[in-house]
Amino acid sequence: MGVHVIKMPDIGEGIAEVELVMWYVKVGDMVTEDLILADVMTEKATIEIPSPVHGKVLALGGAAGQVMAVGSDLIQIEVEGAGNVRPGAAPAPASAPVVVTPSMPVPATVAATPTPVQVPQKVVPAAPAKTGASREAGEKPIASPAVRRRAWDMGIELQFVHGSGPAGRIVQDDLDAYAARGSTAGASGSGARYAERNDEQSVPLIGLRRKIAQKMAESKRRIPHFSYVEEIDVTELEALRVRLNEQWGKERGRLTVLPLLMRAVVLALRQYPQMNARFDDDAGVVTQFGAVHMGVATQTDAGLMVTVMRHAEARDLWSSAAEVSRLATAARDGKAGRDELSGSTITISSLGALGGIVTTPVINHPEVAIIGVNKIVDRPMIRNGAMVARKMMNLSSSFDHRVVDGIHAAEFIQAIRALLECPAMLFVE
Repeated sequence: MGVHVIKMPDIGEGIAEVELVMWYVKVGDMVTEDLILADVMTEKATIEIPSPVHGKVLALGGAAGQVMAVGSDLIQIEVEGAGNVRPGAAPAPASAPVVVTPSMPVPATVAATPTPVQVPQKVVPAAPAKTGASREAGEKPIASPAVRRRAWDMGIELQFVHGSGPAGRIVQDDLDAYAARGSTAGASGSGARYAERNDEQSVPLIGLRRKIAQKMAESKRRIPHFSYVEEIDVTELEALRVRLNEQWGKERGRLTVLPLLMRAVVLALRQYPQMNARFDDDAGVVTQFGAVHMGVATQTDAGLMVTVMRHAEARDLWSSAAEVSRLATAARDGKAGRDELSGSTITISSLGALGGIVTTPVINHPEVAIIGVNKIVDRPMIRNGAMVARKMMNLSSSFDHRVVDGIHAAEFIQAIRALLECPAMLFVE
């Protein structure tokens, strides 16, 4: 038998360090060729690391959240034959401990290496020790309706009650025991609903969440933002969208407001090309682009990602809608590639129905502008001396004040407004 050592791969682009995001195997597991072993993350994308061999996992080279140098040992696998370890150079023993700091716990998918050191397996909430509950954050307590009702009356949160019944079910005696330990204001329920809580939970920033934090901090630190908010009457735009969906929805797919807004941005950029740009503040150079590579802020389970729809200027409404949908699905499934997550020249950010009245979006560095979309609401407006109901939407946009003057930002948004309020202009060249 031999040992095959897999190194942290060189992803390219001059990257020297890569973050280990997640393990899919643990020590002792049998793996097959092409089985995904781990996810690693660069500045731009998450990459899957497959196994090139069949064998048994001997040791893991790091823990989730650890930043590892390119070329360092990622995993050791016992294989039939000689393996890839050069003669006379034994690999690190399987008992070598993996260093894990308290701020960098290992998720459930990672097992500790076989050492005397106990490596934590999951991040659990720091529930009060006196409760005796070992339930994880988000795990629903098991209890009958009667027990839940009594817990409500007593002001007890079942999340922190130890269940002594089958499969951890909470029974009436568990409530009595909890109350007897003084965890509430008393079994009578008087004032118990306002009992103090002192539990805490530490959530480390790893993987995409860490990248988002770094990216946002860099954007706010390096770019002097200013925001401009304008109210837009989208009544006619919505009527057009509904009509297009009625006529073409089944054949071409249904449209949201986003493709229409994208088209308006593309046309407005012809007048204001300085908005479709990137600013290299180290070199002091602003690069304006003819191609509109539209970034779309996309919410995923792992956090906010900016997917990139390339050449928005060459797409019609349905092509834009289909590409946005495809990119969003790829991002949420963790399958978006490097080219789909980088290279944007201007970004649109929308919270959909939760868009609120006003937002102050953070510019996607090194771009110079971001268009923030707020929700559409019915408001009473005065038109021709009469009060009528109109569909209104705000655009809350931010700009880099080093290279974009306030007057030009306002004119740019007004150009978008004119197109959206008279949507026929979207199709006039």
